[in-house]
Amino acid sequence: MKNHKCVILDSGAQYGKVIDRRVRELNIESVIKPLSTPASELKQYQAIIISGGPESVYASTAPKYDPKIFSLGIPIFGICYGMQLMNYVKGGKVAGLKKREDGQCTIKVNHASILFSGLEKKQDVLMSHGDSITQKTLNKNFTPVAFSGNIVAAVQDLKNNFYGVQFHPEVDLTINGKKILKNFLYKVAKFKGDFSVGDRQQQAIKYLKESIGNKKVLVLVSGGVDSTVCAALLAKAIPAKNIFALHIDNGFMRYQESKAVIVALKKVGIKVNFVDASDIFIDALAGVTNPEQKRQIIGDTFMNVAETAIKNLNLDFKKVILAQGTLRPDLIESASKLASTNANTIKTHHNDTAMVRKLREQGMIVEPLKEFHKDEVRELGTKLGLPRKLVWRQPFPGPGLAIRIIATKKPYITDKFKIINKQLKSFSATLLPIQTVGVQGDHRSYSYLAGISGKKTWKKMFEIAREIPKKIHEINRVVYIFGAPITNSVTEITPTLLTKDVIHQLQTADLIVNKILIKYKLINKLSQVPVILFPVNFGKKGERSIAIRTFITNDFMTGVPAIPGVDIPIKALNEMVAEILKKTPGISRVVYDLTSKPPGTTEWE
Repeated sequence: MKNHKCVILDSGAQYGKVIDRRVRELNIESVIKPLSTPASELKQYQAIIISGGPESVYASTAPKYDPKIFSLGIPIFGICYGMQLMNYVKGGKVAGLKKREDGQCTIKVNHASILFSGLEKKQDVLMSHGDSITQKTLNKNFTPVAFSGNIVAAVQDLKNNFYGVQFHPEVDLTINGKKILKNFLYKVAKFKGDFSVGDRQQQAIKYLKESIGNKKVLVLVSGGVDSTVCAALLAKAIPAKNIFALHIDNGFMRYQESKAVIVALKKVGIKVNFVDASDIFIDALAGVTNPEQKRQIIGDTFMNVAETAIKNLNLDFKKVILAQGTLRPDLIESASKLASTNANTIKTHHNDTAMVRKLREQGMIVEPLKEFHKDEVRELGTKLGLPRKLVWRQPFPGPGLAIRIIATKKPYITDKFKIINKQLKSFSATLLPIQTVGVQGDHRSYSYLAGISGKKTWKKMFEIAREIPKKIHEINRVVYIFGAPITNSVTEITPTLLTKDVIHQLQTADLIVNKILIKYKLINKLSQVPVILFPVNFGKKGERSIAIRTFITNDFMTGVPAIPGVDIPIKALNEMVAEILKKTPGISRVVYDLTSKPPGTTEWE
């Protein structure tokens, strides 16, 4: 007896929860289970989706699976790794080609296939894979129904109702991805779309009441959307006398940010206890340059400072529940088992460090938003009656400017530096001697940054930025360098650590950018605009550079940079560059991030 649910088998996808969300948006109930789930437990479902993942089907670390799932007579849809697994199981092969695909690509589809019913012949999709399938390596049961060059981008087996796509239909960068999923679920799997998620606000409140009971709760509020909505939910769920809100200034806030946060929260009825722990955090991070280590230290220090604050409030730490505004994307990128059993860690979020996980296992943490994505949290905040200005505030990471300062003591120059630089000449680009965090083929990458300089159209620069990471896998991010063309190899940096003078340097540039964003009414139009300080001095000893990273997204799992002249006025961008160079001492150059996510992450660390 079928239960009219779709089961998503997790192969370690960074976008696993996004698949789940897209299915539910189509009014179909879904559950996520490990790929290793026995076939006997899956026969009750109406359809199976196999997610993408970071491994090769040939790897010893490839996730385990029950081959009997392909004999259940249930429609199956394979995404990326899922398609490769289906091909491999039925006798086909996959192989790594010279050119990997990371980022938005245009594919040609056979719209006679039910998958692409109602769609145009060319489709923009998100690719993120190393291994590929060609017509020569396709199993005999599959028919190719889409191509990206000579790479098979989609397949079907009409007899068994097996379908697969090499791209990710669940993300925003696949323009008609939701339609493709709907075609499979409605036309192949025959779902009726009669599932309603219900009132998620009431579900979250019920969860808080049951988890907390009569205990006291300490909610850590940064002033951002997530922690504020979390605090507002607590106010609905338990008596005010049991709620203690705490704002910790970690020394990496924006200019006068803590004062603004306390005022904003007071206006919505949340009394905040304030702790200035900037010296504690800066001391804990003295000499640290590794981004993962930075995140771990910041997360653990938050917990240590919170414990001290609890004692100062005359509360017993062992009897207090901590509340966090943790979102599903945070847990996915941190590879938390709450979100995925197989995911690769892209970056550890400060609210999901080893210490936090230990407290979570002890039942000392509640996270009412852990099933939500950013846009869903905004919707919930609106329902809770929070002011639009607060609900639509641009996200600011918990670690603050600490992860927007690329700290390093020496330039990053590997044995391949000269070889990569030579390869970049064909793109009129140059290699920069630092690393930034990215996501390539569902894996975390910590790779080179490349820069384009000289006069070019924005359209041409974005085309180059898409091509470079595809052909040179050691690069995960590309920027445009304002100013005179770079003609020499760039090999020098200014040693940079998380010290107060360096933090002030970034605060100054960040303030300039945000004032101009407000002036041109871009705060709501652009999802996020990180401003990054990085140590490349471009020949001016002792100086550093600033990067402007505009980002447009709905799901915060994928996204694109704003296109100057389309999404952001060129006048506004030029004003940012001129003001930063004029008013921020010690800045050599300003660059503009041209990279989509993937292959680059939203933040540089």
